[in-house]
Amino acid sequence: MTPITIYDIAKEAGVSSATVSRVLNNTAPVKASTRAKINAIIEKHQFQPNALARSLLKRETGTIAIIMPDITNPFFPEVFRGAENEARKKGHTFFLCNSAGDYSRESEYLSVLREKRVDGIIFLGGRINLAQCPPELAQEMIELSRHVPIVLVNGNIPKSGLPRVFTDEAKGAELATQHLIDLGHRNVAFLGGLEPFSTTTAKVKGFRATLRRNGIPYRPNSVLYGGFSITDGKTLMSRLLGMEDRPSAVFCVNDFTAIGAIKAAMEHGLRIPEDISIVGFDDTLLANAVVPELTTVTQNANELGALSVELLHRLITKDKARKPIALEPRLIVRKSTGPANRSEG
Repeated sequence: MTPITIYDIAKEAGVSSATVSRVLNNTAPVKASTRAKINAIIEKHQFQPNALARSLLKRETGTIAIIMPDITNPFFPEVFRGAENEARKKGHTFFLCNSAGDYSRESEYLSVLREKRVDGIIFLGGRINLAQCPPELAQEMIELSRHVPIVLVNGNIPKSGLPRVFTDEAKGAELATQHLIDLGHRNVAFLGGLEPFSTTTAKVKGFRATLRRNGIPYRPNSVLYGGFSITDGKTLMSRLLGMEDRPSAVFCVNDFTAIGAIKAAMEHGLRIPEDISIVGFDDTLLANAVVPELTTVTQNANELGALSVELLHRLITKDKARKPIALEPRLIVRKSTGPANRSEG
């Protein structure tokens, strides 16, 4: 049996297909008697419009996409969880794309998503976190945004005008560094991240500004770059502990590197926080799972996700959109930080 279509419904009801569409989607007033007649025919045939038909009628697919750089890092799934919950409230479904930080894979996804006619895209990490995004990668985003609304999360394409939602990471770094200084630490190090990434440079900027504000000289060897993983944190911490003038406190680029730093410190026979204090960044689920529980800065991951969908929804529906949206970071004090030893001056 050939499936019934809205055109068949319209013919039987003696109305236009646009009128049937208005009844199905409740997008405009329809005379009560006409609506009743159409609904009766729909019920008689047990008609269910498919997604493709809806998308052709409404010029929307009901789907949005999220591109993230590392699905194994708990921060990004937490952003996704906030985004998905908000999307469900607004009637959207999701495509989830894991780019693994590969810019060519990002480009592939952007091309595929345009072909799939998604209603909008939320973009995290990768090229938008580069301090200097290559012009061709930036232009690709700008060009696509003319056809598909795009919202950036914790990143930016300078001079693009692309809307974004972000946490002030420099301010978060200031909170973390000041916390350690207030505990009496004067020899503080920064661990992890990569110089080409704006998320790293923003934190180092906040770290250095806080040292300067407190009259503590900045020592170039107090910043060790090297990556974002647990393994990177462990490697960098081992190098740090081999220094002659070993720091009494460490601020890490994210929770992953902080956990690696904790592992390395323990393997070197140090107690945390009695011998060395460690602060992370992101406040992922791992921060509560590690021993000792990790002092860290929250980026409001769930709220970042929810606000990014809210902003994207406004762009899709042509509503007024406030941009950019900045969130305030908060310091979450747990058990991995404590007072400096009296011997530190």
